[in-house]
Amino acid sequence: MAGVLEERAAIEREIAGRTVCGQLKEAAESNPDAPAYSDPVEGGWSTLTYSQARQRVLEIAAGFAALGLEPGEAVALMMVNRSEHVLADLGAVHAGAVSCSVYSTFAPEQVAFVAGDVAARIAVLGGPADLARWEPVLDELPGLRKVIVLEGAPAGDRFISWDDFLALGRETLAADPAAVDARWQAVTADDVLTVLYTSGTTGNPKGVPLTHANVFFEVVATNRMAELPSNGTQISYLTYAHIAERVLSLYLPLFKFSHTHFCTDLAQLGATLGQVKPVLFFGVPRVWEKMMARLQALLATQPEEQQEGVRQAMAAGLAYVEANQYGRTPSPEILAAYEQADAALLSIIRSMIGFDNAGWLATAAAPMPLEVQRFFAGLGLRVLDVYGMTETTGAFTANAPERYKLGTVGQAGPGVEVRIAEDGEIITRSPANTRGYLGRPEATAELLDEDGWLHTGDVGSIDEDGFVSIVDRKKELIITSGGENISPANIESHLKEHPLIGQALAYGDGRPYPVAILTLDGEVAPGWAQANGVSFTTLADLAEHPDVLKAVEGAIAVANEKLARVQQIKRWRLLPVEWTAESTELTPSLKLKRRVIHAKYAEIIDGMYEG
Repeated sequence: MAGVLEERAAIEREIAGRTVCGQLKEAAESNPDAPAYSDPVEGGWSTLTYSQARQRVLEIAAGFAALGLEPGEAVALMMVNRSEHVLADLGAVHAGAVSCSVYSTFAPEQVAFVAGDVAARIAVLGGPADLARWEPVLDELPGLRKVIVLEGAPAGDRFISWDDFLALGRETLAADPAAVDARWQAVTADDVLTVLYTSGTTGNPKGVPLTHANVFFEVVATNRMAELPSNGTQISYLTYAHIAERVLSLYLPLFKFSHTHFCTDLAQLGATLGQVKPVLFFGVPRVWEKMMARLQALLATQPEEQQEGVRQAMAAGLAYVEANQYGRTPSPEILAAYEQADAALLSIIRSMIGFDNAGWLATAAAPMPLEVQRFFAGLGLRVLDVYGMTETTGAFTANAPERYKLGTVGQAGPGVEVRIAEDGEIITRSPANTRGYLGRPEATAELLDEDGWLHTGDVGSIDEDGFVSIVDRKKELIITSGGENISPANIESHLKEHPLIGQALAYGDGRPYPVAILTLDGEVAPGWAQANGVSFTTLADLAEHPDVLKAVEGAIAVANEKLARVQQIKRWRLLPVEWTAESTELTPSLKLKRRVIHAKYAEIIDGMYEG
């Protein structure tokens, strides 16, 4: 304990009094000509240096002030990942305001709730698709003074185009630069930097205010765990409404003077990886699953002799990564086999997919199927689990490149206390923890106890080496009618190991046995069908095809072999649809909305228990 507190004190001394505003100034002065932000344009990239970016941020701050934005008020942002999102966010902060990125998958009523709850005075939207989510509820938001639209701003006093807004900012800054300087210099480390909203698995989302001090502690702790180089390349592609992306590709680059490339279309992620070759990469499990599926599909098109060569090389890669886990040492034979496989093939594959410079690869937000982790380990890549929440400003436990155990979420971060409560719940205490929910004293009291411990709502364990494992969400554990406690996430993780299965939900609370609702992977299933000679016209056709059903039945059997008898799936149904955030079954961070699915498919669930 003493060591943890000493490390915490050292970090707090390092970050004392520092703000994001001061950090951007330092980046611009120490690395003025270093590339900061690159947007994709036809034939290449459009890039801003750190000095150019800071100048733009000051102009935007002046523009916000000219529109009447006062210190402490909120600016809501909804757009894809692009430099304007970061610049508008930082511009709001330099004006003394609070930024709030809103999930672009939120329905209009959710948008209205968030904008009203955070008391947004100005909104910055990307274009028509974002505007369509705001326009139906603008009349419900009398406090929203102005809507800035990057592309396709409507006519009327309520709206202003991005270009006109920038022109206003330039004029205002030129006329009185001291006024903007006074604003950002008045910002303190204890001020709220951003408010992020939970993705709302149950009920309305909750606002989580995070201060400059929260963010600085998290960034320094992350940097110590990941040991990242300065002036490296990064990719930003997940929404800035998600804490992981916000920390890793908005705040961390200001410390490491990184060059952030924006991927505005997830379909282009593979191509962007090949161009950027990032030094770090974070993906929720679904991103890694899809990446694995594409690589497997590509491999399946190669001659059998080449496929066998890849399998042998990947076996050497997997053995090497497993042998390097905490407390182990690879034997000379494992090391020699890996070095040979790496030189001959694995390094080539890593370069081909853009991971040849990646020193830190991570995943979080949902359980990572072990088969996916093992697949990438076969390429010599350590895709490491980290664990955190919006309420903890991101990861508070993590596996590090040189200190990891596969199947765990790693050890407590520097200066972070983690323990298991009497009821099995994981609790944590550190300066990265939020002070509480915005305007929700009762929810805050449930989150934080009198001693400052944050209650995660997750059930887990800590081994003798301090590595944390998660069993499941405390409120999502299935208790069967026989009194057995079962983790649905554990069952679902095994089910999704088959490439055909895109999503899985296990159910069985108060019932005699678990059942499962499944969906096909819309990207992988067509390729699988083609390779297996299955003709179809739609995904719904595939979901009813006997060969597909037989393959899924086999996947259920394989999963059941890995589960205790009481955990095994007795009945299942394959749906003719995909689940997405837009179709309401998934949160914007691609977690299952269990209550929504339970209600939406209640008849199907009940049917599996009949007879």
